[in-house]
Amino acid sequence: MKWLIVTGDDFGASYGINRGIIQAHRDGILTSASLLVDRPASGAAAALARAHTKMSLGLHLELDAGDPDKVAVQCERQMARFRELTGERPTHVDSHHAVHHDARVLPHVLALARQAGAPVRGHSVVRHLGSFYGQWGGATHPEQIGVEGLLRLLDAEVRKGVTELSCHPGYVEPEFRSSYLAERELELRTLCDPRVRHAIRDRGIRLIGFRHPSARATAAPLTAEAT
Repeated sequence: MKWLIVTGDDFGASYGINRGIIQAHRDGILTSASLLVDRPASGAAAALARAHTKMSLGLHLELDAGDPDKVAVQCERQMARFRELTGERPTHVDSHHAVHHDARVLPHVLALARQAGAPVRGHSVVRHLGSFYGQWGGATHPEQIGVEGLLRLLDAEVRKGVTELSCHPGYVEPEFRSSYLAERELELRTLCDPRVRHAIRDRGIRLIGFRHPSARATAAPLTAEAT
């Protein structure tokens, strides 16, 4: 069986991104979101998550890899903030700009996730697919994040077991600062396109979240020694 988790990163980064992630969940294929806990729209994102209980909610850590002595403190504080905002443990843990893969950071993130009983992106049996992304070399590549691009990616990369596809849907507001802007709205349109859901069904892929028994059974976090 092929199971697919579709996770929207940067939940809480802005009200427009919050709106886009919820739309991608309600009208599209998004099943999961990763919450930034220190942004002005973080509280609003947590409230939206409480109203959409079928969407898994994880912790999207913001960490300074250049100061590894403080990483453990940052992890603990952001986990506490997540619990304060949501009243729950995260269903999964990952990080902004994938900084948790840094060897100086990873042991702290794995230890934090182990306490929460949550898998860490790229360090559990859940296979991470991060190439649904529409920018590289300083240029936008809409062909990568359009419907055909997404379907090519799924055909090439989704295998038996559980795969997580990360994405960055959202609406861009004038005050939002990021190098990834127009691409977010294109991702959102793709995720909500009915052709995508139909194609996933026709390929025998089942959409699930991290709360699904199949994900919980296979997503045990690895120890630091195993990485």
